[in-house]
Amino acid sequence: MTSLYELKDITYKNILNIDNLIIPENKVICIVGESGSGKTTLIKHLNNLISCDAGTIYYKGQNIDEINPIKLRREVVMLPQVPVIFPGSIGNNINIGLTFSGNKPVDDSRLQEVLNIVHLQKGLSDDAGKLSGGEKQRVALARVLLMHPDVLLLDEPSSALDEETEHLVIDSVVKYVRDNNKSLIMVTHTKKIAREYGEGIIIMDKGRVIGKEGIVN
Repeated sequence: MTSLYELKDITYKNILNIDNLIIPENKVICIVGESGSGKTTLIKHLNNLISCDAGTIYYKGQNIDEINPIKLRREVVMLPQVPVIFPGSIGNNINIGLTFSGNKPVDDSRLQEVLNIVHLQKGLSDDAGKLSGGEKQRVALARVLLMHPDVLLLDEPSSALDEETEHLVIDSVVKYVRDNNKSLIMVTHTKKIAREYGEGIIIMDKGRVIGKEGIVN
């Protein structure tokens, strides 16, 4: 099993304290734990949005601090729990991720494909600002999928969705990841989701990894 990340002796303020953690490549990995256990802080370290106070994080065998952060964040894209929505249409909001990363926007047929993946039954020309919280979450998720990163870091991507829609969306995203040989690291508030979709589960409490399932370290 190839390692995507290896974390060694990581500390960050009084939030994280991780001795050793290996995250495998091309897998669906779920991170679970109570609020305040350090889940979001952990995944922010994985694309160097924040840097640890001590210790080393290796991404595909390379010290993450030695990787150009722009290059890294094009390969490793994070979707925060609170979606960022820009003024304008749904289509523009999905395409804007490509624009920010220096790529050309895609046509409406490709935009519709990613809308279908996130199960959003809206028109591309609809005003994104008028969407519900769950709909905005899905627009932001579609934006990330369209960028086609090697690694997706999703922070509670379905927290604003009802149970039925949550299952549909996560099912589609996991299928996309597996079909395209990508890596998905997902913070989830639902142990049921972690058990159903996680090929590996990381259990956190008070900034420490207190359990691992399906992950050999």
